[in-house]
Amino acid sequence: MTTHDIDEVARGWFAGRLPSDWFVAAPEVIVDREEITIVGELPSPEVDTDTSEQERAAAWAGRIKAFREQTRGARMAIADEAEHRFGRKIAWGASCGERREHFTSLSIPVMTRLRQRDRLVLDTLVDAGVARSRSDALAWCVRLVGKNTQEWLGQLRDAMRTVEQVRDAGPTAS
Repeated sequence: MTTHDIDEVARGWFAGRLPSDWFVAAPEVIVDREEITIVGELPSPEVDTDTSEQERAAAWAGRIKAFREQTRGARMAIADEAEHRFGRKIAWGASCGERREHFTSLSIPVMTRLRQRDRLVLDTLVDAGVARSRSDALAWCVRLVGKNTQEWLGQLRDAMRTVEQVRDAGPTAS
């Protein structure tokens, strides 16, 4: 089963498996080689129209915290089922208003080889206090690139799906 297939099956499985009253819409299901992350949108709490931004942010944070605590047991049971079915760890998150939080997430070591000029970039980030280590600096760089190239990365993922579909439709070796 390809990553694209697992992505579609996981989205469908979670849409059917999650309680319908947890989120206001179908949750976002993000699949990679090691992990599946489910992030659902929670209903915003009722606040007065003249409420400050700080108070709204606190209300959103409170709603997310309450959801996390109230659903912990059920989320763990669903995660166990999904981990068995998909062979990947399950991570959770929620959004409410303009706030988004991930409750759990794997931190997977990734081996890389960098030339000196690239290591110097990481060392500068560490020396400047932007990151605690080269590993943190590299993660910071990846997040920055991802943030600034979201549209391009989306196009690239779509193109990879198309290549997968064409490859799957091609002749098979006998």
